Amino acid sequence: MVFDWLSGRGREREAAMPASEADNSQQLLDAVIASLPDAAIALDRDSRVVAFNAAARTIAPALARGALVSLALRVPEVVAAVRDVAAGNEPRTAEFSQRVPVDRWFMAHVRPLAGAAPATMLLVFHDLTPLHRAEEMRADFVANASHELRTPLAALSGFIDTLLGSARDDAKARERFLAIMKTQANRMARLIDDLLSLSRIELTEHMHPEAAVDLVPIVRQVVDGLQMLATDRNVEIVVAPPDQSAFVPGDRDELTRVFENLIENALKYGASGKRVDIAFLNATGAGGEAETLVTVRDYGPGIAAEHLPRLTERFYRVDVTQSRAEGGTGLGLSLVKHILNRHRGRLTIESETGKGATYTVRLPLLHSESTAAA
Repeated sequence: MVFDWLSGRGREREAAMPASEADNSQQLLDAVIASLPDAAIALDRDSRVVAFNAAARTIAPALARGALVSLALRVPEVVAAVRDVAAGNEPRTAEFSQRVPVDRWFMAHVRPLAGAAPATMLLVFHDLTPLHRAEEMRADFVANASHELRTPLAALSGFIDTLLGSARDDAKARERFLAIMKTQANRMARLIDDLLSLSRIELTEHMHPEAAVDLVPIVRQVVDGLQMLATDRNVEIVVAPPDQSAFVPGDRDELTRVFENLIENALKYGASGKRVDIAFLNATGAGGEAETLVTVRDYGPGIAAEHLPRLTERFYRVDVTQSRAEGGTGLGLSLVKHILNRHRGRLTIESETGKGATYTVRLPLLHSESTAAA
């Protein structure tokens, strides 16, 4: 059956349609609309709702069959697009946003329908929220990266101008300024290295490493490499090794980077506690799979609860001044999170103000048969 709303013949044929045939047509339309992945609403030529799916209810909770779509969907751009399609039989699109209960963005597509009486128009909503949020994250990332790079560059430029000018013949000033310039250059190099590492990890995050890697020698190697920093900070690193190896599927270099970041953070920001404990533990994950846990605990000032959910965000710092003084880039924990995601693992952080902080790395544990085969 064809519904031609321009000629009006559709309404006459609909009136002449047997009740059973009309019911079957409505059931078929309901089934088709319900099967669509996006929010969708079928409308008649008077812009009344003929059918809709559950996803459409999340956008317009007041939707009701037979009601005007403008009463349930109070979005002028979409209502105007529906009116244009009804008047001109040409497809229309309209972009709009909702602020309640959370910010969301949609693209509404209005298309004429033929052969689906009593429906004559189809209104489909494509959710643009992920794209908008990704764009916001990209803009924030570029702004933060630019700011972090601009700071050491400005310092280098200022000291170079000074050395070329008033301090040209001042040996003491030259020596002091060159030391500061080296520090700023090293900071910029670390930032660029972390940015490149983060970009590389994100590109391969969907590719899970399968090689068998033992975490015990990795942690020992990292501790040995950071022993000089621990001595300088007067901090004791205590490692409680497991009774057996802790093999996980992973990339050795990336896992080394994880523990370098976590243990170095504990030495720098928890130095007042004079001790860092590292322990291994086998456990069972939420899905029943075997996991190995590595905890890094410091006894420093701790972290306030409001900061904990944001610690793995790029460039997020609890104390910006202290982080920069310690040479931090604000990317360390973000890098840890992405590496662990690639390894099917996760990071949990527990802390209370004045009671230190505990960082726990959870990774899937390889069984002994798998390890032997590897």
